[in-house]
Parts: sequence; structure tokens; C-alpha cells
Amino acid sequence: MLLLAAAPLAYYLAATFAAWRFFRRARRHKLRNYTPGVSLLKPVRDVDFGTYENYSSFCRQDYPDYEILFAVNDASDPAVPLIRRLIAEFPARQIRLLVGADNLGANRKVNKLARLSREAQHEILVLTDGDVRVGPNYLREVVAPFVDESTGAVTCFYRGIAEKNLGAELEAVGASSDFFAGVLMAELTEGINFALGASIVTTKRWLSKIGGFESIAGLLADDYELGLRIANAGGRVLLSRESVWTMYAAQTAKGFWEHQLRWARTVRLCRPLSYFALIFTLGLPWSLLAAFVAPTKWIAAAYLLAYLVLRHVMAWTVGVWGVGDEVLRRKLWLVPLRDALYSAVWLASFASNRITWGGQEFTMHKGQMVPEAASGEANSTPATSARG
Repeated sequence: MLLLAAAPLAYYLAATFAAWRFFRRARRHKLRNYTPGVSLLKPVRDVDFGTYENYSSFCRQDYPDYEILFAVNDASDPAVPLIRRLIAEFPARQIRLLVGADNLGANRKVNKLARLSREAQHEILVLTDGDVRVGPNYLREVVAPFVDESTGAVTCFYRGIAEKNLGAELEAVGASSDFFAGVLMAELTEGINFALGASIVTTKRWLSKIGGFESIAGLLADDYELGLRIANAGGRVLLSRESVWTMYAAQTAKGFWEHQLRWARTVRLCRPLSYFALIFTLGLPWSLLAAFVAPTKWIAAAYLLAYLVLRHVMAWTVGVWGVGDEVLRRKLWLVPLRDALYSAVWLASFASNRITWGGQEFTMHKGQMVPEAASGEANSTPATSARG
């Protein structure tokens, strides 16, 4: 039992090394000055506390030629007035608003991406969520690797901007202190064959090789599948050194639990063996168990101290030094609480294949989302567009 309990501690050391290796190498690397035309695709729905600032950050790019295409499900979406305001305030930018998309599958975000990709003028496609904010050099950083035609996709880590709410802060801390550690371990041991949904860059050529967005329109883990299918088609999937920001809105305890459970079940169904192996990265329960069975008090204390030290060192190296997450920098003390909650989420994820997403219940079957009840939305909305 004591040997098993040492596994998470070894993992923390390995992930710390993986982060140090990746960011040290990435920061030394000089990118080529490669700036072809780019189409920014933004499937959006509703608004949050930072929506307009997020949208406008894409209008302030230090990049010579790009367009921004927004898509909403219907014209009554609260995001529409903000997009029209953006078109008015940045007349020099090529900004278009598309309303409606064909119902290709249960994933409405991917339905919108399919339409956006057809409307896009340029070969390189940059996919970002509505709650993402970027710095002025974002496009230069994420597009430059496509000077090499073997590059199939580039994806980014994301820093948190969280409202003053425990659930929001716990989600931000979890992503930057734990989830990204797993991503960096994958990069170290096997390379990246998936993408992170906040920011994905690819090309029409690589999309055509995997059957376009239509091929993943029924899948929940569209970001994971997009990266995986591009990798399987022979494209290199790269992690960018450029991190974006993503919003973590205030939420209830129930909302936090459902969101964590949805994410956990998504990972379990996409990568079952890797997900099960996460049990050996859960340092808190293993350290408590080791302390309980330890033959002496000093051994018990050593396990608990090792967990606290190594876990926080990994969190700091990955999330603060590497990704630059200010929420984690301020809330590092939340890491053990987040670990305790995630241990419960990990166990609960095996209880069912059902998830709640966008207020609707789905059952996951072979990666596909099967609605538990008919959606309140129409299958498709008549397609219109507005150009700025």
C-alpha cells in the first residue's frame, strides 16, 4: 500500500520536469515570420461577465490579414448586439455575423463550425470559444508553425479569469494545476494527439482529410476528436507557448458538480485506459491512506508532507510559471480542496454515461450524444448573415 501511495508523488515529480522541459524549450524557440490570411471562427452562444472584452481582443491583433466570423443559433441570442457593436466600433476589421446552422448532429457548436468553415475565405482556420480572450500576438504565435506543411493543428493552454466565486476559482485551479500537468506528461511521453477546445488552429486541407466538421457533429468531445483525427491522418498536433485566457463564471454547487462530472465522463469515454490510470495521480486520498496504514508516525507525516510539497511545486511550475495563471497564483491554497473534490468526481464518473449540457440531458454512446428528450430548439434556423 505504501508503494502504491508513492505513485502520485512520482507523477508530481515527472510532471514538474515535463513542464520545465516544455516551457524552457518553447521560450527559447524563434518562430518564423509567417503571416498568411486567416479566418477566425467563433461559434458563440449567450454572454458572460467578460464577453465584449473577449470579442474585442480578437480585433486588436498585430496581424496583417484576417477575418472574424461569428455564428449564433438564432437572432435573439444575447451575443448578437455585442457583435453588432463590434462591427460598428472596428470598421477596419472584416467581421461577419452568421445566424443559424444546419442540424448535422447533437453538438450545436460543431454545427455552427461547419457553416463557418464553409463561409471562411482563408485556408487557415482559427477556432476559439466565445469565452476566450487573447493577447495582441496571438495570431502570429499560433499561425507560424503552419509554415511546415506537416503541421495539422496547433492548440493552446488557457489561463483563468474567474469571478469571485468558489466554484469558479476551483475550476480555474483544477485546469491549470492538474489538467495541464496531464497534457504536458502526454507531450513528454507520447506526443500530442488531441486538442484543447479553447483554441485550435488547423487548415481546410486537414479538415477535408478527416471528413470536415460534419464527421464530429454528434460528438461531445469535439476538441479531443478533432486533434485525434488530424493526428491519425498524419498531421502533427503542437502545443503553442502562447496561452489564452478563458472565463470562469460564478456557479452554484450543483452547477459546479455537473460541469466537473460532464468533463470527467467525457474524458473517461474518450480515453478509458488513461482515465482509469488517473487513480495513480490522485495524491491526496493515497497520502491519507498511506498515513492510516503507516507503521510509524514519521512515515505517516512524511507521506502527507510529500504530498503537500510536491503537489504545490507541480501546480506552481505548470500553472503559474508555465501557463501564467493568476487565479492559481492567488489561490494556490485551494489545491488540496480541489483534489479532494476531484477524487469524488472521479469515482462518480463511473456511475453513469449520462451528462447534462446546455440544460439538456444526454446519454453518451460510443462517443455520440443521444438526447434524453427532444430539444426545445428547432433543428435549424434559416441562414442569414450580416457583414461589417
